[in-house]
Amino acid sequence: MHNNFENSDFKSLINFLKTKPILTQNKKVELFENNWSKWLGVKYSVFVNSGSSANFLSIASLATLNKNKSRNEIIVPALTWVSDIVSVIKNNFKPIFVDINLNNLSMNIEDVLKKINSKTLAIFITHAQGFNGLSEELLQTIKKKNIYLIEDVCESHGAKFKGKKLGTFGDISNFSFYYAHHLSTIEGGMICTNQKKIYELARMLRAHGMAREMKDRNYEQKIISKHKQLSPKFIFLYEGFNMRSNELSAVLGLNQLKRLDKNNKKRISNFNYFLQNLDSEKFYRDFLTKDNCNYAFPLILKKNSFKARDNLEKKMFFHKIEFRRGNAGGGNQLRQPYLQKYIKNINFKKFPNVEHVHNFGYYIGNYPSLSKSKILKICKIINSI
Repeated sequence: MHNNFENSDFKSLINFLKTKPILTQNKKVELFENNWSKWLGVKYSVFVNSGSSANFLSIASLATLNKNKSRNEIIVPALTWVSDIVSVIKNNFKPIFVDINLNNLSMNIEDVLKKINSKTLAIFITHAQGFNGLSEELLQTIKKKNIYLIEDVCESHGAKFKGKKLGTFGDISNFSFYYAHHLSTIEGGMICTNQKKIYELARMLRAHGMAREMKDRNYEQKIISKHKQLSPKFIFLYEGFNMRSNELSAVLGLNQLKRLDKNNKKRISNFNYFLQNLDSEKFYRDFLTKDNCNYAFPLILKKNSFKARDNLEKKMFFHKIEFRRGNAGGGNQLRQPYLQKYIKNINFKKFPNVEHVHNFGYYIGNYPSLSKSKILKICKIINSI
C-alpha cells in the first residue's frame, strides 16, 4: 500500500486535537459506527481495535448465544487469515476446513454443503482479496438448516453479491481497517449486524463484558437490580476483554469514509487493467470479477512449476515489486505450525486448489494512486518469465 493517508486525514486529526477532546472511546467512535452502518447498509456496527478482534468477538458472541453445545463445529476455508481460525479454536469450537475455488479464492460451496451436519453451528466465510464468496444455494441452505453465517469482509470493502454489499448477508460480518486495506484507521476493525442481541453482546464483550456498555438501558436496569451487591458501573456480565478503539482512529475513519467509494472505483479499474495485461498462457485470469473490489492483484501461476516460481520471485525481487506468496494469509492454514496440535493426519490431496495457491499464488499491492504505466510495467516484468 502507498499513500493511504492524505493531507485531509492529518488535518482532521489536528483540528480534532485543537478542541482538547477526550481521546478514549467517545462520541467520534459512535459517529463512525453510525456512518459506517449507513454506508454498509446494516442496523448496527461496533468499532474495535483490529479486524482480528472483530473476528474473535464475533465468534465469542456465538459461543454466548449457543444453547446447544453439541453444535460445536464451524466450517472455515483453508485459505484465510489466521485470526479467523484462532477465533474458532479459542472459543472452544472445532474448525472444519474446506477447499477453495480458484476463480474467487473463497470456499468451495459444494465442499461446504457436503460437510454440513447436525453439529454445524456456523459457516465463517472469507471474501478473499475483494471477491464475493457467496452463492444463492449456500444462503438458502443455511436459512433452511438454521446455521449462522459470519462474513469476513476484511479484504473486500464495497464488493457485492447481486448488487448488495458483502457484509449485509450474514448474522455477523467483520471488517479490518489495517493500513493496506480499502479504508484505514491505522489499526482497527468493525463488527456489523442487524440483530440487536448480537450488537449488545459485542458492545459488552469489547469492553471487559461490562453491563454498562449496553445500549438497552431498560435491560441494564434489570441487571443492576439483580446484582444489588455490586457497583452499578462495574457489573462484569460476560468474560470480556478490552478490544476498544479510540477517538483518533474514529476521526481517521470518518474522514476516509468520505472518499471510500471514489477510491474503490480506482481499485476496480486498476484490477481490470492488470488482468487485461497479464499473460493468460502463464497466469490464471478466469476470476469472477462481477461486483468485485480488490485491494490487491492476485497472481497465480497456471503450472505447478517450482522452477517458474523461483524465476518469478527472483524477477520481482530484482525489480523491487513487493509481493506476498500464498495470497490471503500466506496460503494453506492447515500447513501452519499453530494448527498441528489441533489437527492430525491431514490429507492435503483433499485441498488441491488451496495447495496450488499456497505454492504458486501471490498478491501484489493495488492502491488508488497506482498509475496505469506502473501496472503495465509490472505486467511486462512478470510476463517475461
